[in-house]
Amino acid sequence: MRKFLEAAGVVLLVQGVGGLLHEWTGWFGLWTVVHRPDALAGHEIFASVVLAAAGVAVLIAAERGVKK
Repeated sequence: MRKFLEAAGVVLLVQGVGGLLHEWTGWFGLWTVVHRPDALAGHEIFASVVLAAAGVAVLIAAERGVKK
């Protein structure tokens, strides 16, 4: 379960940072998902920040949650 949470956290973090970089520089347009849905039109930066924060939170939870 820990590896799954770590992988999910990394994916969320990368998507959030990639979305921010796409908004600011125009790069990384092929693999970021934030700019694709029409429901997020005009809110891409907010959604990217939320994704990055969620990724960090999941990574922290994965580190603290599983104790051996």
